[in-house]
This record gives sequence, C-alpha cells and structure tokens, in this order.
Amino acid sequence: MKKQEVYDLIIIGAGPAAISAAIYAARYKINFLIIGGVPGGNMSVSYDIDNYPGFVHTTGPELTKNMISQLRAIGHELVSDNIKRITREKEVFNLTSQMGDYQAKRVLLAIGTERNKLNVPGENELIGRGVSYCATCDGFFFKNKIVAVIGGGDSAVEAAVFLGELAKKVYIVIRRDEFRADPDWQDRLEKSKNIEVVKLAKVKEIVGKDRVEKIILDRDNTEIKVDGVFIEIGETPSSVLFEQLKLKRDKDGYVLIDNEMKTSLKGIWAAGDSTTGSNKFRQIVTACAEGAIAANTIYTDIRDSK
Repeated sequence: MKKQEVYDLIIIGAGPAAISAAIYAARYKINFLIIGGVPGGNMSVSYDIDNYPGFVHTTGPELTKNMISQLRAIGHELVSDNIKRITREKEVFNLTSQMGDYQAKRVLLAIGTERNKLNVPGENELIGRGVSYCATCDGFFFKNKIVAVIGGGDSAVEAAVFLGELAKKVYIVIRRDEFRADPDWQDRLEKSKNIEVVKLAKVKEIVGKDRVEKIILDRDNTEIKVDGVFIEIGETPSSVLFEQLKLKRDKDGYVLIDNEMKTSLKGIWAAGDSTTGSNKFRQIVTACAEGAIAANTIYTDIRDSK
C-alpha cells in the first residue's frame, strides 16, 4: 500500500482568507493543499464590491474568479472537498472528508461562517420555494415580483438595493428603529424608489402552501403579501471543527487567535470571518490580510522546526 503523503500544511476553506494564505504558501514553497467547498465562500455572492483596494468597482463572482485564476497561475488548485473531522495523532493531524483522508503537520482553518436563520414557522418548509439566504443567487427568480428582506446590516441593505433593481417592490424589515449598515449603503437604499422600510418589527411567521405568500410581523400581527423572503440577519462561525479540536472561543463562538493567527492548539492556525482577529472587522481585505499573516507565521514555524 502506498504511504499517504503528510503535507506540511493543509488549508481548509475556499474564501479570501484561504485563497490568500494559499497564494503566500505557494510563494514560500510550502508543501500544502487547499481544500474547500464553494470557491470564494460568502464573497462569491456579494453583489457590489467597491471597497477592495485596486478595484473601483467589482462583484463577488468577479473577484472570486480573479483570485482562483491567480492561484492556478502559480500552479495550485482548490481541492473541492468537505472536511468532516480532524483528529490528532502525535505530531500529525488526520483529516477525514467526503472523498477520502488527508494528513498534515499543520492546519489553517479559514472556514468562514454560516447564515443565521429566523427560526420561525414556515421558514424551513419554504426554503427554495420563496425563502432564500442569497439575493444574488436567487434574486432573478423574483423579477417584477414583491419581496421582503429581513435584517438591518450591510448584507441586508445590499440585498435590498440589488433586489430593488429587479423586483416590483421590496420591503426591508428591521427590528430596530435604525440601520446598522454603513452610511454608503444607507444612502443607496434611500435613493431606491421601490424599497419600503418597516422598522421596529420582527417576522413572526412565513406563510405559504406551495410557495411563499406572505409574512406576518409581531407588530400588530401585520401581514405583508410577498412572493419571496430573503433572510439576512448575520452569520455564525462554522463550529464543528472548532469543537472537535476543543479550540478556545469567545462567547459568540469565534475562535480566539493571537497576532500570528495561532489558536489555543499547537499546529492549528485560523484566519478570516470565523476568528476574533482584525477587531472583528469582517471584510474581504481583512480576511486576505489574516490569510497572508497565517501563511507567513506557518512558514516561519516550518523553517524553525528544521
């Protein structure tokens, strides 16, 4: 039987932190793999990006394409796979996936976050039948229809503005009396003539037989007829691998890292949106920076161990 290769590093993830780390790992000539799911991660569904240095304007899919192309140009491919389990045996980490097993002396977790759910009646039953968590993925199905966006942060306002260019009418429902989105996105929202803001309200129920028909709010049981509901209420760190490794995390579940992207377990680094790094300023540019820093400190660790 052929002996399994033990990599110096395996990067888990497919978003900007993981890709950035892979680009730097390649430059350092580290023996590594990058394993992940959807190329670009959450970045790949961003509708409008105008705060990434070097681009006056771009989109998530376009920036993802450029990053993946750069990775390929230096001789590396993203391995499309999903790591299910990580265990440690002496100085080697064993990674179990859908397609097989891998081994590495060091692991960088750049696994991002998962979309939060409302957890209200009708939500799970109507996923894919009007309930969506990705406006750029599903928005075109609602051209000239009426939709609701739930949430008050950047992603919610971005989704509402995007949908405003397609749908006949967009309601954006927020539980506070003001948005948390940055001022630039709020300015864009105000300029949209077919977007109506519903403040101080929460969705109590999503109603529909075969497809979404309406939402019911907790404010006076108000009913709003809609064809689709886009849920944008934040994200939670993907926690399964963190729990398996018993990594230290903060009260919100984000993995604790130091300024070298090291976690509480030797041999494990973390970068990107699932960490406490960069003052929790979860942007593409900070994810890229954390990935680069992680690759640099991993390179130093490899060099010093020889």
